[in-house]
Amino acid sequence: MRQEKQPRTEDLVITDILSALGDPVRFAIIKHLYENKCSLNCTQAATPFANIAKSTLSGHFRVLRESGLISVRKQGVESINTIRIDDINSRFPKLLDSILSNDYNIA
Repeated sequence: MRQEKQPRTEDLVITDILSALGDPVRFAIIKHLYENKCSLNCTQAATPFANIAKSTLSGHFRVLRESGLISVRKQGVESINTIRIDDINSRFPKLLDSILSNDYNIA
């Protein structure tokens, strides 16, 4: 089974994380994963964006994965997305807690 490429914890870069969170769709996906403290497939994680093309959502998930915000594991034909809260907190303490626990309007 193919494993998606994602940065190691020690290779996480804060500007990549912040840049990925700068997009309203990606921010909402991460906030959804953060608030529900769970792993979701792409369809579940992007539920609020049913009107967005799957190819566009795939691009958003790629950016989230490559920035180190999520890890992706294959389960059958589905990709299961999990926020890397522990990895990010170990590299940048409380970064995501600070950003995602507030009610920012970035749209």
